[in-house]
Amino acid sequence: MITCIREVRRAKGLTLQDVAERCSPPTTAQTIGRLETGTRTVSVGWLNRIAAALGVDAADLVRLPDRADLPVVAALGPSGAHAPTREAVVVPPQATPGLVALLVEAGIGDYRAGDEIWCERIAPAAFASALNRDVLLPRPAGRFLFGRLIGREAGKLHLLPLGVGARQQVVADPPWAAVATRLVRPL
Repeated sequence: MITCIREVRRAKGLTLQDVAERCSPPTTAQTIGRLETGTRTVSVGWLNRIAAALGVDAADLVRLPDRADLPVVAALGPSGAHAPTREAVVVPPQATPGLVALLVEAGIGDYRAGDEIWCERIAPAAFASALNRDVLLPRPAGRFLFGRLIGREAGKLHLLPLGVGARQQVVADPPWAAVATRLVRPL
């Protein structure tokens, strides 16, 4: 197992001190540096603390021999494509427990035919965290509603479906919602 804490930290533009302060409980920049370089063993506990501080899954901080990472060979900015300033890799998306997918059959809103929308299921207690985000809601008889969550009150969710001229819909007491977290788009 090889950790890539440094790569993720740098990709997020954070210093050792930033990560140390974001850890719960806070630690020192020196400790984070030792964990990055391997001079101190990274336990599962440390891996989870650092992942939370970086806002990623612990699995994103570990490079396993059978997991293919993609080398970053260029970056695209306002002036075009250019060589990256430091070596970096991109980890292909992996499914995790709680994810569901939505396949786009025909273009609508910001989505194109062929897109895959990966959504993370959330319980009713977490519905407020999905405000102003695209969500998938279950409806009776195996139907679903997908759109922007624009409001919530007294167990009712107000959704604005995608597309021009769509009217707001209200769904009462859905057992769960799934928040769009990743777009996989073939070119």
